[in-house]
Amino acid sequence: MFPAPGYATDFAERYDDWFTPPPETTDATVTLLAKLAATAPDGPLLELGIGTGRVALPLAARGHELHGIDAARTMLDRLRAKEGGERINVSTGDFSEVDHDGNFAVIYVANGTFSELSTQEAQLRCFARAGQRLLPGGLFVLDAHVPEALATDCLTGAQPVESPSGAPVLRTRRIHPATQRYVSDYLVLDHGLFRHIKVTFRYASPGELDLMAASAGLRLRERFGGWSGAPFSDRSSYHVSVYELPPSA
Repeated sequence: MFPAPGYATDFAERYDDWFTPPPETTDATVTLLAKLAATAPDGPLLELGIGTGRVALPLAARGHELHGIDAARTMLDRLRAKEGGERINVSTGDFSEVDHDGNFAVIYVANGTFSELSTQEAQLRCFARAGQRLLPGGLFVLDAHVPEALATDCLTGAQPVESPSGAPVLRTRRIHPATQRYVSDYLVLDHGLFRHIKVTFRYASPGELDLMAASAGLRLRERFGGWSGAPFSDRSSYHVSVYELPPSA
């Protein structure tokens, strides 16, 4: 089972204040997902690791039927309390199992959340279960760091992270190549107190992700250099990969 991350259980009420990306990042994510959904078969969308609904709520506001899975009830409670949250069908559980009723036109996981699955086995299972839940011609979309760029970023030391509330946030990253893991440590100054949040990730190269997809019967349709939709290139530090279940599947 994929446990709820510590930040999701201990700091759910402050998560949006500290870790919501800038509005233009959310807008780009929602816009690209909406464009991809327009090329997929008719059907609902499912977000894995839906959290407090940063992406799902504006997608739903565009008229899409949204579903979601998250391991943390505390995060889902925050989603339900927001305007429109009651219209999103959510379930609590391990998103690597994709255990949610129905079949979907698009299944997506954003904001690096796929890498929070800490083993290759869990990541493979997520691909396999997603493939089983997609409609023919449906899309599985995820974002991830490029490992080489991630390794370089880990050498830069502590970096400030812009938070919506204005609370000072510093992030450091440590990479462990032997286990394909990296650890992000966040230090937040909150009303005069320092809060420490630690998150562990398992990174995978685009090639490894493509192999996982192939084992699940999916094929790479396109890869972008980020949610902006820019081309993926040697200079890209991040990617958004779009996998398709062949229509004849």
